[in-house]
Amino acid sequence: MQQTKKFQRLILLLAIIKFILPYLLQNSYYQPHRDEYLYLAEGNHMAWGFMEVPPLLSVFAWLTNLFGGGIFWVKFWPDLFGVFTFLLVANIIVSLGGRVFAILLGWLPFVICGYQLLFFLFQPGFLDCFFWTLMAYGLICYVQTNQNKWLYVFSISAGLGMMSKYSVAFFGLSLLIGLLLTKQRKIFSNKHFYFAAIIGLLIFLPNILWQYNHRFPIVTHMKELQEEQLQYNSSISFIISQFMMNLPLVFVWLAGLWFVLFNKNEKTFRFIGWAYFAVIILLIVLRGKDYYALGAYPVLFAFGAYNIEKFTQKIIWLRIALVTYVIILGLFALPLIMPLAKPEQLAKYYEKTGLNKTGSFIWEDHKHHPLTQDFADMIGWREMTQKASEVYYSLPKEQRDKTMIYCRGYFSAGALNYYGRDFKLPEVYSDNASFLFWMPDKYNIKNLLLVGHHIPGKDDVVFQQFEKMTVKDSLNIPLFRENGMKFVLFENGNDSLNRLIEAGIFKMKHEFIR
Repeated sequence: MQQTKKFQRLILLLAIIKFILPYLLQNSYYQPHRDEYLYLAEGNHMAWGFMEVPPLLSVFAWLTNLFGGGIFWVKFWPDLFGVFTFLLVANIIVSLGGRVFAILLGWLPFVICGYQLLFFLFQPGFLDCFFWTLMAYGLICYVQTNQNKWLYVFSISAGLGMMSKYSVAFFGLSLLIGLLLTKQRKIFSNKHFYFAAIIGLLIFLPNILWQYNHRFPIVTHMKELQEEQLQYNSSISFIISQFMMNLPLVFVWLAGLWFVLFNKNEKTFRFIGWAYFAVIILLIVLRGKDYYALGAYPVLFAFGAYNIEKFTQKIIWLRIALVTYVIILGLFALPLIMPLAKPEQLAKYYEKTGLNKTGSFIWEDHKHHPLTQDFADMIGWREMTQKASEVYYSLPKEQRDKTMIYCRGYFSAGALNYYGRDFKLPEVYSDNASFLFWMPDKYNIKNLLLVGHHIPGKDDVVFQQFEKMTVKDSLNIPLFRENGMKFVLFENGNDSLNRLIEAGIFKMKHEFIR
């Protein structure tokens, strides 16, 4: 009992450090990530689903907006769920009989490799990873205790996970495959497994109904992903990335995989190993992005930490060597994971160390850049909003009242709405992604301020209804992914303008309405 309390104090201390650390690591120059603006906007338009994701993240976006929307609250929820995920890992370690060294090894991935960033971005990934881990945790506890309550934990976490990100289904299916391939298949003869499954399905049902009523926009979204991004993913690069994402601690999850598959005394957990291979194969076949698999590793870190602790029980120098290796390599690569300094300083560090020759600097445009794409997506947004505000307020008030600010991309619309409170901008619109659902049905405008990279061509009928077009300004932030963004003012729309906008928006919206 005394030892258990000692471990609890240690786990609590590590959890507190894990929570505080990201706030200390991120340089204050950086702003929310481009995708975070979309998910924060969804908190202002609560629904049972969205074009890209299920609804659970919007609940935390609503809370963030309720608390003022500051950067602390934006980062609070992913950071908190990172702590929860570590606590699950630590509990697995202790349940196996792990002690201090194993707990420390199970904690390091959350502070010194890719999970540091995963649990600091307000994106579905942090919920996805947590619920993958919680699902595995529920099944592990069930096979350890044979208590039916853990089947309900598994199913409820699967249902809530599906309300967070649809990729939870991949791991859920993989866990079931793992159970079928091992002696744990007896779980399928337990009536509580099916009662629990019904509860999980009921949790997810509102989103299924929402998808049905909106003609399954997730299918359209996935098609766009396949055409624009996923088709370029290769099996080899995906497998290599699994090692690179966890580079300082690869040996820990490999030790965990070996333990669950080949340890003669612990065949109980072999289903976890088969589940890992199943989900990797599924993601390769479906050309998923490398980070989609991040949720599969925390449970392996738990088993690996315990396995290594047992192996090094009488080899203290090896423990010291392993931790030293992890810290040195982790600190060297940490500027790839967290934005520790301003963009120009980071770019110089990458070039000096040779880190810029890694795949992290090849963006979705398949070109090589001086900054990682994530960091290039975390600068420039406030400056963009300021320039839009300057153009907007250069107009006389009577013209401003008839001017709509329109963005080509969800990211710029989201950013302008996020920072627009500081610059007293009206609501900014876009027909991109879920922003389409929030476009008004009726319009009464004469002017339009377009924020985008390209000037509309003659085939864009709506923009041909204005008497005058002027490029008012452009953005010059070289390392910003959206550098060169233009601010184009269209003035004196004719009598057909509002009717054409209404007809166009009606047509676009009704592709997703039954």
